[in-house]
Amino acid sequence: MEFMLDTANIADIKKFTDILPIAGVTSNPSIVKKEGKIDFFQHMKEIRSIIGEHASLHVQVVATDYEGMLKDAEKILANIDQRVFIKIPVNEPGLKVIKELKRRGINVTATAIYTKFQAYLAIAAGADYIAPYFNRMENLNIDPREAIFEMAEEIARTKSDTKILAASFKNVSQVNGALENGAQAATMGVDIIQQALAMPSIGQAVTDFTADWEASFGEGTTIADL
Repeated sequence: MEFMLDTANIADIKKFTDILPIAGVTSNPSIVKKEGKIDFFQHMKEIRSIIGEHASLHVQVVATDYEGMLKDAEKILANIDQRVFIKIPVNEPGLKVIKELKRRGINVTATAIYTKFQAYLAIAAGADYIAPYFNRMENLNIDPREAIFEMAEEIARTKSDTKILAASFKNVSQVNGALENGAQAATMGVDIIQQALAMPSIGQAVTDFTADWEASFGEGTTIADL
């Protein structure tokens, strides 16, 4: 099971890589826009330095045609590093790009997946990760849980090395639904993580434990004081 951060914010990445077992960072042009006017490649290299060489960094192309996407991919690899997972949308030119990048031995994340058929094509093309858009699928009246389950079944049936990297979440329940139906990885904004860890009942449990301890050993004491 892999948890990834869907952000390009340096402060958030530093904070949550210290707290959580983060397997990688994902980004797209909309996420990059939130950071304002930045030196794009330097920013991505800084993210790499934070997460380390063993975590995965996913960077999306911007061009929409075959030649343009290939050039974007080549520029990303040349200016960040060769380990980057190039995010390619699963459409007609995108699938052609995925095949070519995999022919070259480049890491690929197939993104903008809304349907099982898109996923099946990306799996057949050799994508390392496929990224179904959970919340967006729900908004289109597509059952993402059932779709992810079937994607996982296809990966198992074909003995593919492709992993499902579920994305586009609005709440913790959606993340759970993706993982419970076969997604090996999930990428989420820090708001989802904060939502999961800020339940009042968690804080109350900690408060109660502290009060019980202090009732026995004195106010303000911990085990380290014994």
